[in-house]
Amino acid sequence: MDYTAIFERVEMKYVLSSNQYQQLMTIIREHLEADVFPHSEISSIYFDNNQYSLIRKSLEHPAYKEKLRLRSYCEIINDSSPVFLELKKKYHGVTYKRRQEMTYRQVKDYILYNKIPCDSQIMKEIDCLVKRDCLVPKVLIAYSRDSYVAKDDDLRITFDQKIGFDLNNLLLDSPKEKNILTNDEIIMELKSLAAMPLWFAKALDQLKIYPNNFSKYGTIYQRYIMKGATLCSKTYSHQYSHQHLMPQASSFAHLQV
Repeated sequence: MDYTAIFERVEMKYVLSSNQYQQLMTIIREHLEADVFPHSEISSIYFDNNQYSLIRKSLEHPAYKEKLRLRSYCEIINDSSPVFLELKKKYHGVTYKRRQEMTYRQVKDYILYNKIPCDSQIMKEIDCLVKRDCLVPKVLIAYSRDSYVAKDDDLRITFDQKIGFDLNNLLLDSPKEKNILTNDEIIMELKSLAAMPLWFAKALDQLKIYPNNFSKYGTIYQRYIMKGATLCSKTYSHQYSHQHLMPQASSFAHLQV
């Protein structure tokens, strides 16, 4: 597949009820068409350190913040599946995303044995952040996404629902526990560098839909991790072990297999 490696855009999030979603789609559907990948089952592993410094800083809404995640767009995942290590930086409302494609086996080898899969500039930036901040996998988040693009505008709209997560079993292909949304809630996200189209702004105003600084990882951190949920750092390491290898010295030196 042909994936873009570098993105620059403004992102805005909204929390919709199912009724708001249905009304909104009735109004704006004529302006939209399905994206190249219209439906995805997304699984992501978010990285942080043992102090949760990245998510704590993000929740303070600073002018600059960054995060690292491993993401899969495949419904069925195995060692040869394509996955992405994604480095996202946000500065004064503009998001810059750089991602490195690799196989799931390669990223597991990187996490456990510091086997860098390639010599690209993006991978060097990711590895620098990992080593600098002592980042390790912390939470698994998965959800269903429907994606649309505007017919005559530089606008992409996604709708996420059925958001499950796990703090202990951090494998992309593992079942996800719990749900951070009520049954009828949907997360809408707008992605563009241009101004919001007038037809979309009118629809949001008509339905009284307003922006919401919703963060999947941030919500999980506030609701579950801060309240004493079992931290995944105690249990995830063996799930990435290779039956024929022992971990070498790396930026993930605290891992025990």
